Amino acid sequence: MPEEQTVGQLVAAASRDLSALIHSEIELAKAELRADAKTAARGGAMLGIAGFLGVLVVILLSIAAAFGLVALGLHEAVAFVIVAVVYLLVAGALAFVGIKAVKTVKPPERAIRAAKETASLVNSEGRAEVSRG
Repeated sequence: MPEEQTVGQLVAAASRDLSALIHSEIELAKAELRADAKTAARGGAMLGIAGFLGVLVVILLSIAAAFGLVALGLHEAVAFVIVAVVYLLVAGALAFVGIKAVKTVKPPERAIRAAKETASLVNSEGRAEVSRG
């Protein structure tokens, strides 16, 4: 016949199991956050590219295109403004796509749900022990 465990042994086993469960839930949250971090990094990279392209375009390509418009007969100031507005619209579109990607990041839903289930289980077992006692 198996020997019965003492209350201390049962509490130690429960504590050990609870610690392992919490550790597993933390690992689940980390795994979910890693996936979301990749999505956020992709969105952040798009925002960085948009900013970089905006600077390069304004400095380099707008000068070349504006001189092309000047060659067609436009006043220099008007030519530079037209070119700058076109390239800023392109940078704005890239920024919009990047922001949209960043907004898709969500909290670690499975880990939160598992933690709530564990808390409710622990609370219900605790109440059962108190009512038996």
